[in-house]
Amino acid sequence: MTTLSQPALGEVPGNAPEGRRRRSARVREDRNTGYALIAPTGLIVLVMVVLPIIWTVSLAFQHVRLINLRQTGFFGRYTVDNFVAVLTSPGFGTALVNTLVYSVGGTFGAIVVGLVAALALRRPFRGRGLIRAALLLPYVAPIVAATFVWKTLLNPEFGAVNTWGTTLLGWDEPVAFLTSGESVAHLPVSTAMLTVVVFEAWRSFPFAFLFLTARMEAIPAVLDEAAEVDGASPLQRFWHIVLPQLLPTIAVLTVLRFIWTFNDFDAIYLLTGGGSGTQVVAVRVYDFLISRGNIGTAAAQALVLAIILAVLVTVYLKLFGRSEEAA
Repeated sequence: MTTLSQPALGEVPGNAPEGRRRRSARVREDRNTGYALIAPTGLIVLVMVVLPIIWTVSLAFQHVRLINLRQTGFFGRYTVDNFVAVLTSPGFGTALVNTLVYSVGGTFGAIVVGLVAALALRRPFRGRGLIRAALLLPYVAPIVAATFVWKTLLNPEFGAVNTWGTTLLGWDEPVAFLTSGESVAHLPVSTAMLTVVVFEAWRSFPFAFLFLTARMEAIPAVLDEAAEVDGASPLQRFWHIVLPQLLPTIAVLTVLRFIWTFNDFDAIYLLTGGGSGTQVVAVRVYDFLISRGNIGTAAAQALVLAIILAVLVTVYLKLFGRSEEAA
């Protein structure tokens, strides 16, 4: 009589090592396949993002001008003279203040106008889709075309805005919106700076409008209807029902728009060229790079701008990020 032996307690069956080897081979194969799939993306990120950042940091610590750029490498005679020159230059503080004013004003204006537009088009009516599509024109229009239209409209000699102002609104004389460095209503901003802030808000509000409209569509209609039945006014329904639902979206919009506006260059450069009290740090970097050919100082200035932006965003997230997540 033959007796089949059973494996003792804790003993691994004979084919278990082979099964483990097969599983290990499959894991390695899957891992290698994943590496192969992400390799092109990783290579692009390395070439287009990582290496330029390293190169910029290297240039910021070297005396590099356009004339000796070809002899400059990653490793050279490092110094902090560029950063000292940037932080002690007479125009840097003013440019930084202008950048903050432009960023905060443009971000706040874009979100407010986008919120008003989203609320106005919340209820369905005939032609709402066409109006929503038309509101996207400022954001999708080429920046060169948009600034050209604004410069034409605001021209003090033949612009439509000054023509309407002098003939219909009783202005004593045309206003040089884009070239006047005078303060507005005793505020610490010039007329030109206020104009470019308004332009940035007008150009960017469709982005906020899309985000806020999408979030409003997700708010249960029963909440608004129940509050209306209970006798709540439109302002009360907005303040206690709609706004709390929108706060996380507004927080994300604030971070995104502030980052993009803080680094914005083309709008101000095309409208005013950085003159009349509108020079921001991005325009100043361009001036050092192109007009003066001082590549090292321009790189240091860009690096300082990135550090300041990172600090401001971190402070914002520390102060408001957790409360918005909890909401």
